[in-house]
Amino acid sequence: MFVNTRLLWGAFMAPIFALLLFAMPALAQTVPENASAKSYGDGWECNVGYRLTDETCAAIVVPENAYQTNRTYGPGWECHHGFRKINETDCVTIVVPDSGFLDPSGERWHCLRGFFKVDDTCQKIVLPENGYLLDATYGPAWACGRGFEKVGDSCSAIAVPVNGYLNDTVYGLPWSCERGFFEQDGLCAAVDIPEFAYFHDAAFGEGWKCQRGYEVLGEGCEAINMPANAHLDRSGNRWECNRNFQKSKGLCVLRN
Repeated sequence: MFVNTRLLWGAFMAPIFALLLFAMPALAQTVPENASAKSYGDGWECNVGYRLTDETCAAIVVPENAYQTNRTYGPGWECHHGFRKINETDCVTIVVPDSGFLDPSGERWHCLRGFFKVDDTCQKIVLPENGYLLDATYGPAWACGRGFEKVGDSCSAIAVPVNGYLNDTVYGLPWSCERGFFEQDGLCAAVDIPEFAYFHDAAFGEGWKCQRGYEVLGEGCEAINMPANAHLDRSGNRWECNRNFQKSKGLCVLRN
């Protein structure tokens, strides 16, 4: 049987030609001037130094006092050190006031030590007598020296009573009483230690404590009268019953 090879070849190639014709528009897509085909995916993108404008790649206009970033994203330029971007089109000089300095970023300014920012100026901090500058970004710009406290815009001497001394507390009284004294009406009063007691330096209480074997009675110390089968507790100022005994009406009675 005779087979026409030309007919077979035509039947085989016809679908391939049809596929090529269908793909022709994509293959024939033109890349505009100053653009390149994407390194991945389909399509194209503008070259460095150009930006897409109405399906064309227009050259980036770098304003005065700016430099080209050579990036494919963003505006394509940045302002020089000491200039600030305005309206995405211009770079204007950052005006640094007297007693101010340009930030290392080159985009803002700060005031020198001893000055504070007021609008677009640096005003001198008025330091009172017995005051010193603080290196604080926020809060007060100055503080009073040791022995002085802030009163309005000045530093006043702290009145420390007799038998008192300055402390370093941030809250409460700026002074404390010496050992053996306690604060009373703004003064340091001596602790009155009764007989059979000793000075007890505590934040609360009378400032004294009864000796072992004595208990507080009024403003003094009285010997503890212990019943039989009892002993002093850990504090030494109370008693408790021995083991197998229990307290009952001031006595230690045997447990049932």
